[in-house]
Amino acid sequence: MNERWLRWAIARYYRSLNYKVSMKPVRVGNAMVDGVAIGLEGQRIAIEVKSPRDDIVRGIGQCCEALAMGYSRAVLVTTLRVAKKLRKRVFQRRGMKLIGIDAKARVHRYDPDGWRLLR
Repeated sequence: MNERWLRWAIARYYRSLNYKVSMKPVRVGNAMVDGVAIGLEGQRIAIEVKSPRDDIVRGIGQCCEALAMGYSRAVLVTTLRVAKKLRKRVFQRRGMKLIGIDAKARVHRYDPDGWRLLR
């Protein structure tokens, strides 16, 4: 799975939830995130997509920067296989989520209780 496919899958997911999605790079402080989803109530979600070959730690830093700059939430999107190998402690912080996308473009979100398939 490449980054382009992951971007398409996460954009499709947020659009299905009636978010306005832009997958163009956006500057947030000293970092750039891959996209933004804006909800009906005005909440802004920073979206950072990392392919299996990308630096996941850098993605976590970009998400933290987005939260510091006033975004409601920040999500790190990667493949489900890579996401399951990560330590989940950092994603238990308020406002930051980990999303894994499987080969059938299904979105799985990590919660403190474990993985949950989202529809």
